[in-house]
Amino acid sequence: MPDSADVRVQEDINRQWTYQNNGEGTLGDLLTGLTTDLSTLLRQEVQLAKVETMENVSHATQSIVLMAVGGFVAYAGFLTLLVALVTGLTSLFSWPIWLSALIVGVVVLIIGVVVLQSGRGQLNSINVVPEKTVETIKENVDMIKEKTS
Repeated sequence: MPDSADVRVQEDINRQWTYQNNGEGTLGDLLTGLTTDLSTLLRQEVQLAKVETMENVSHATQSIVLMAVGGFVAYAGFLTLLVALVTGLTSLFSWPIWLSALIVGVVVLIIGVVVLQSGRGQLNSINVVPEKTVETIKENVDMIKEKTS
């Protein structure tokens, strides 16, 4: 569903293309109107592309932050749990220190990998192509062809 900014831009585009000359417009007036309309249309399309691109960049930034947080949490967890759990497992089960360290390290690394994969999956699902803008440009080209033929 298009947001209000998209609807306003499309209404402005449609309004710009509605030309009423009532039989009084000259060819020069028509060409001037066409030039003005095309200039306005181009500015509006560029603005729409900027807005849509910034939305995509915002989503990408959130995913990157998630990946960084996941990496830091995995690292902090590795250091903290390595010390605490290795000591605990060694005391509780009378295991050698290396076995306790191996078990703790594997568990913490698995948690870190899951968080990193989650952020990476979100990042991969983001499309940076401004699809709404591409669609409206195609519609505008079709409208221009229709008006000029």
